[in-house]
Formats: sequence, C-alpha cells, structure tokens
Amino acid sequence: MKIIFLDNDSVICLSNNWGSRIKKFQKFRSKNINVKFEDRPIDCRLDNFDKKAVKVLNSILEETGAEIVVSSDWRYHATLEELGDYYISQGIIKRPIDVTGMFKDLYPREWQRLRNYAELEYERSMEIKHWLNEHPEVTHWVAVDDLDMSEKFGDISGNSNKGLTNFVLTPKPSEGIKQSGIKDKIINFLK
Repeated sequence: MKIIFLDNDSVICLSNNWGSRIKKFQKFRSKNINVKFEDRPIDCRLDNFDKKAVKVLNSILEETGAEIVVSSDWRYHATLEELGDYYISQGIIKRPIDVTGMFKDLYPREWQRLRNYAELEYERSMEIKHWLNEHPEVTHWVAVDDLDMSEKFGDISGNSNKGLTNFVLTPKPSEGIKQSGIKDKIINFLK
C-alpha cells in the first residue's frame, strides 16, 4: 500500500483560502441564529482548498494509486468521516483512509514534558512513525507538510529521533503542493 501523510494548511489549503470558514459560518449563522460556533457544520469548521492544489493532488493520487492519511491538525476539528466528506466536497477524488494518532495520546509522558514547548515538527513526525509501525503493509510513503520534518530537523532540534526520511516540504504558503518540483518529489517517494 502507498500512503501520503497529508497536512492541509500551506499544502492544499493555501494562504489565500485561510479564514474562509469564518465567512461560511457568518453566512450560515445569518440563517441559523441559535447555532453556537462549536455546533457549526463541517463546512463552516474548515477552510476551502485551493482548486489548483486539489488538481495537483488528484493527479498524484491517480498516477500512484496512493491513499491519504491525514496528519494535519484538522483531525482535531473533524472526524475521519467528516474529513472524507469534506475532501470529496472540495474536489479530491479519494477520501482519507485514516488519520494519525495524537501525540498526547500516543506518548502521554513525553507530551507532558514537551507541552510547554512548540515541538510541532517532532510531535507530527512521531505520530507518522507510530502510524507506520502499526501498518507494516505500507510499501511506499511520503509526508507532505509545511513543517520541516526532514532528517535535518532532528539534528537542529536536538532530538535523538531524526526527522522523516520520506518527506517533502511545502515552504511557500501561497503555493503549497503547486510549487514547482513538489509534485515530482512526492511521486518519486511513491514509485
């Protein structure tokens, strides 16, 4: 099985899409006055995806046959089923098959130690490694994220756990997965 560990923000939800959930909620709220913010529908909890980024992702999925596992923080705001419905509504041709576990649940003692530090890269890379350890059927994989979880990250952060070997960084929040060369890097890990 081939897997893409997918972050959303700055990968397929680009900087020009940020805040769209607030506009959608305001429109929804004008017709549903008594609905609290925390009870809003999935469409009002998540920002829109960039249409061109979705096309790039779809072409990768078609070419490689890879499945999606959501590693994005969006998994805190929606269930796997809701994320799947949202991905389809935004034009992605496949629903995610899973989400990575949450660091605080997987490694509670270490989370207690780190929770006052912004170790997002470390936490997310450990969540991905844990998921991979639980799924030996995976033959090819890649993590795509705007957080630098590459092997060099491990050296910089001082963590003995090096970053991820199969990693593609999307450093430009306005371009994400559309950035020149990103698609080819992702496909190379999934061949």
